[in-house]
Amino acid sequence: MTSTRPLQPTLWRTCRVIANRTRLQIFALLLRQPDQTVSAVAARLGQPLSLTSEYLRALEARGLLTARRVGSRVKYRSSPATSSDPAHRLVAALRTAFQRERQPVEALFRLATAFTHPRRIEIFRALQAEPLKFGHIQVATGIPGRALLRHLGKLEARGFVACRKRMYSVASRPDAFGRELARMAAEPRLEK
Repeated sequence: MTSTRPLQPTLWRTCRVIANRTRLQIFALLLRQPDQTVSAVAARLGQPLSLTSEYLRALEARGLLTARRVGSRVKYRSSPATSSDPAHRLVAALRTAFQRERQPVEALFRLATAFTHPRRIEIFRALQAEPLKFGHIQVATGIPGRALLRHLGKLEARGFVACRKRMYSVASRPDAFGRELARMAAEPRLEK
C-alpha cells in the first residue's frame, strides 16, 4: 500500500534543515569538494564528528546530498541537479546561490526561514490567487490573528509577501533560490 502526503510538510521540513548555518557550510564544502567522508567534513569545518554525521544525514534525508559506501567509509556529495524532482531543483538553486551571492550562507539561511512553518506555506498559498486583506487571509486560513500577524511579518521580511494599502500579495523573487522556494510553496501537488 502506498501512502501519499502533501508537499507542504516536505517543504517546511526541508527549510528547517537548510535554515542552519553549519549545515549550509557543509553543503558548500561538498559543492566545492565532493566525495568527502564524515571525518573529513568534521575536520575541515572544526565540528564534532557526531554533530557532523547528524547534519549530513539530515541533508541526505531531504534529498540534498547523496551518500555512497566505499569500502568501510561513506562519502557524501551534493545531489545531482538534473532531475525534475523538487529536491534536485532545490539543489540547483542552492548551487546558483553559492556561486552568485556575496554571503551565500547568510542569504540562504534568511530565505529558508521564510518557510520553516507550515502556516507560512498555507498563507502563501492563500495569496496565490489574488491579493487579500488581513481579515480575508484569516478567514481563508483559520489562523488566529496574532499568529497570522507574526507569520505575515516573517514572509514580508523575507521578501515573499508584500503589503500595499493593507492588501497582502505574493512578491516576485529576483533570486533562483527564492523563486524555487516560492514555486514549491505554491505547488499543491502530492508526493510520495
